[in-house]
Amino acid sequence: MKRVLIVGAGKGGTALLKLLNATNRMEIVAIVDINQQAEGLRLAADFGIATGSAWKEWIHKQIDIVIEATGDEKTFESILSARRGKTVVIPGSVAYITSELLEEKETLLNELKTQTVNQELILNSIHDGMIVIDEQEKVTFMNRSAAKILGMDKKEALNRNVNQIITSTRLPQIMKTRRKEVNQKLILENGKKVITTRIPIINSANDVMGAFAVFKDITEVVNLAEEITDLKEVKTMLEAIIQSSDEAITVVDENGNGLMINPAYTRITGLTEKDIVGKPATVDIYEGESMHMKVLKTRRPVRGVRMKVGPAKKDVIVNVAPVIVDGKLKGSVGVLHDVTEIKSLTSELKRARQIIRKLEAKYTFDDIIGTSQEMTLALEQAKVGAKTPATVLLRGESGTGKELFAHAIHNESGRRHNKFIRVNCAAIAESLLESELFGYEEGAFSGAKQGGKKGLFEEANNGSIFLDEIGELTLQMQAKLLRVLQEKEIVRVGGTKPVPVDVRIIAATHVNLEKAIMNKSFREDLYYRLNRLPIYIPPLRERMEDIPLLIDHLIQKLNENYGRNVKRVEDRALEKLKSYHWPGNVRELENIIGRAMIYMENFEEVIRLAHIPPLKHAVPKIDKTREEDQSWLGETLQVAVDAYERKLLAEAYQAHNYNKTQTAKALGISIRNLYYKLDKYNLDKNSMQ
Repeated sequence: MKRVLIVGAGKGGTALLKLLNATNRMEIVAIVDINQQAEGLRLAADFGIATGSAWKEWIHKQIDIVIEATGDEKTFESILSARRGKTVVIPGSVAYITSELLEEKETLLNELKTQTVNQELILNSIHDGMIVIDEQEKVTFMNRSAAKILGMDKKEALNRNVNQIITSTRLPQIMKTRRKEVNQKLILENGKKVITTRIPIINSANDVMGAFAVFKDITEVVNLAEEITDLKEVKTMLEAIIQSSDEAITVVDENGNGLMINPAYTRITGLTEKDIVGKPATVDIYEGESMHMKVLKTRRPVRGVRMKVGPAKKDVIVNVAPVIVDGKLKGSVGVLHDVTEIKSLTSELKRARQIIRKLEAKYTFDDIIGTSQEMTLALEQAKVGAKTPATVLLRGESGTGKELFAHAIHNESGRRHNKFIRVNCAAIAESLLESELFGYEEGAFSGAKQGGKKGLFEEANNGSIFLDEIGELTLQMQAKLLRVLQEKEIVRVGGTKPVPVDVRIIAATHVNLEKAIMNKSFREDLYYRLNRLPIYIPPLRERMEDIPLLIDHLIQKLNENYGRNVKRVEDRALEKLKSYHWPGNVRELENIIGRAMIYMENFEEVIRLAHIPPLKHAVPKIDKTREEDQSWLGETLQVAVDAYERKLLAEAYQAHNYNKTQTAKALGISIRNLYYKLDKYNLDKNSMQ
């Protein structure tokens, strides 16, 4: 290996450094230059080659070749004088020419690379596939389209024999015959059909260097041609479909003259083919504008247009669309819908939805908002109750969400896929309640339906029945309900035959049943049957920490109802709401939030203190002076409670001018309950005046 010293680290020296460092036949001992910032010195440091500023320090270190790259004649002569006998000195002019040639070579290589890349980009961009083979029949190039048509990766194909890629190829024969083949049909192994042109590659010396093929995928074209061949058959089939359709269809040409109608069209309008085909599109219209003519004029479809057609003035809804082929308008197609039929179907759907809403439970435990200890306990009890067949008794004030719990219990139980019947015992007149709950036989009373009618217990068979306000039932109805609980059967009004029922009863009341038992207004045996799994739902004032969660939930719900975008309640307004005692519970809270949102501006997103309506029903203040003066007079608790209740009833009755309906509403009890209490305490208008 020859040891080389390069003198001069400029342009020429740097080019030589790159060239010699790339070969294994020479070892560059060092490169020197008086300019320590020379490019070659920095490059040599990167290569790990020694550098310096004086060539004399290196000339006698067994140097075989000195390349003088400075171009300075004196430096060259000095090196010649100082060299050893066998050391070869190459002058700077030769080094310079060498560097120029190297630069020119790199430029040409870069141009060649650019041309090659551009050529590949062009060949890869064309839609036609292209394959090139060399004289050894190996694939040297395949463009992207060829790989896609053949269904293979380019890397898998390169340097493989072309027969392994395309078994039916004729490129090897083309090289032998030296004659090109143009537009030849070929079916590939993957089923693709192509048209290919094959051309041999012959150099200037008339030697065959290889061959290439350019091919186009015509699979879709061939398939389309086959489809066109079957067009008549398709047309016949299309006409058969139109004729058999239940939708009323009419077709006109580009001039608006009738081409075709189907039997459904005749059935709706009363017009036959003789009345329509070949006639203007306006011939069938009794009232309204021709939608066919409008579509032909605008080239745009129309939908949902009401009009009257035919001699019977049939009320229909019309949809019409243009028929455009290759950008040319060929006519239009119209579909008519009988509004009478649509109205009938809509009415049936509405009735079905009402029935479904009535017979299904809408809410789950996810819809019950609250994380307070009291509410968590109620939810846990309800979830346990849902998994058992036991009767559930929901207790709590009005507006606490008892019905919500009833829905959730049914939906969590094994009866969730069966009916959920809701009954408000206080809302149904006493004379009708028995027949509603237990049904009646034919002829049971005047006006009874022929064949009788199922009661709500029978409707709820295998499902659940929710008896709200059960404390309002009369003693007679309580006895009948007790029979259902004990015997699992009902007897229709006017009937004698027991009807077995499998119903899960969920009852609810805001009445103090224990007190009602003492007052003889509620059966004790029924109480124990219902009270198997009592669940107390706390009033809002006992779970104030749930108010922020409830407000967020109500805001989302009311945003959907009112079309608003309210985000939250400001802190001052929240504090006011949390300081209120909420006699109406969650129902009252929803009312307050709803009223606040109604009076907000559309752009407002925060409920402020000013938006909150006045909160009434303040907690009455206790007169401590009177409280201290009061003392126990030796009476029982029940006597004291009855005395207080009588006094309160009398005052309320007088305050409302002896109007029983207003008095019951003010006291928060049913009118039936008020009658009972007035009778119990012998309170009537005459005795009180």
